[in-house]
Formats: sequence, structure tokens, C-alpha cells
Amino acid sequence: MATQAGAGLSAVDREHRFFFITACLMALVLVAGFSTNIIFGRSSFGAPLIFHVHAFVFFGWVVLYLMQTGLVATGSVRLHRRLGWLAVGWIPAMVVLGCAMTIFSVRQTGGPFFFDKNEFLLGNSLGIASFAGLAVAAIAMRRRTDWHRRLMSGAMVTLTGPGFGRLLPMPLMIPWSWWSAAVLAPALFLLAGIVADLRRAGRVHPAWWWGLAVLAGSQLVADAIAYSPMGHALTERVTAGAPGAARPMRAFLP
Repeated sequence: MATQAGAGLSAVDREHRFFFITACLMALVLVAGFSTNIIFGRSSFGAPLIFHVHAFVFFGWVVLYLMQTGLVATGSVRLHRRLGWLAVGWIPAMVVLGCAMTIFSVRQTGGPFFFDKNEFLLGNSLGIASFAGLAVAAIAMRRRTDWHRRLMSGAMVTLTGPGFGRLLPMPLMIPWSWWSAAVLAPALFLLAGIVADLRRAGRVHPAWWWGLAVLAGSQLVADAIAYSPMGHALTERVTAGAPGAARPMRAFLP
């Protein structure tokens, strides 16, 4: 029966359903990851204010993205377009808070012990920049809906790294912890889009390749900077005079 129901959907309807399902899965990764932190006592509601503001803004984006994909899937395109303008103000707020939270974490603790301190600082910063770049490109191409939905999905993919980082056994993945959580695991959603396009249309939309290029390319650039003398000096300057300065630059097992 499920197969017959799926076969009765048009190609456009199947595509809309795909984006809504993947949006739900990405949200699940993030919710599960951060819930695990609370369950195991690695985080609490007594954290500094910046944690709560950061969580509100970033999970607000997740809710907005879920709503937007759901509205398109149910045919409420007009409301989708109206709500879409919220992203214009939301994206800059996420960039500012994402960078501020990264600097705060590096200064306070040096970042998670299973990431190199310099890679965490630069990778997180360029990661949020890659999110903003893909999201802005998606908004600019909103009239070309095939590009718009794939670029926006790619932007959302870049945000799933923190969720995967809390679900995967990061200490066991040293020295590849950062790439495992920030690139390889999130890329599975982009690969799912590629496979879905091949099954649905027999070809891959180029927006997926752009998403993969930005996801991996931003981290390659981040590493090139992070492991250069400039990257080391920048990390030391950011942590100077703070508790994070005492943490080794390299990932380590406590």
C-alpha cells in the first residue's frame, strides 16, 4: 500500500516530501545530540546567558526550516514566502552568535578536548560562514526553486555538525574527530539528495555539488589557516589571559 501511495505522487510532490523528511532527520540529529549532553550532565540550564541566547537563535532556525519545508510540502507556498523573509534578519544573528560562542568556548575551556584547539576555532568560524553563504545564495535564487531548496538544504546540513559531534564517539576518532563530525557525517544528507535526484530524474542537480564543495572546501581552508603559523598565533591571541590558554593545542584524552 505504501508503495502504491508513493507511486501516485508527482515528481514535484516526491521532491517536496524528500526535503521535509530530511529536514526532520536533521532536526532529530540536533535535538538528540544536545539532549544527550543534558542527560549525561555535560550541560545544564545553569550555563552562562550566551549559551541560552545561542540555543534560542540556532534552534529557532531549525524550527523555521522545518516549518518552511512543511509548508511547501502541504502546498502553503504563499505563507512559506512570507515567513521566508525572517531569514534575512536571522542569518546575521546566527553568524554573530556562532562566532561569539566559539570564541567564548575556546577562551573558557580551549574547546572540546577531542578537537585541536586551533581547528575548532577556525573550523567553527568558517563553518558558520559557509552556512551563511549557502543560505544567502538560496534566498537570492528563491525564484529558481530547484536551486533554492537544495542550497537551503545544504545550508542546514552545515549546522548538523554539533549534533553529530555529541552523538558520535569523538574521543575514539582523534585525530579525525573534527572532519568526522563537521564534514563526513553531515555530507550523508547531501549524498542522500544526490541519490534522490538520480532516482527521480536520472541526473544530479549541480546545487548538490555546490553544497558538498562548500562543506568540504570551507574546512580545507580552515585547516590551511589553523595549522599555519598565523593560525597558531591567532589561537594563542584569542585565548591569551583566559583558562583556555592552558589547554594543549592538539586534541588529547583526559
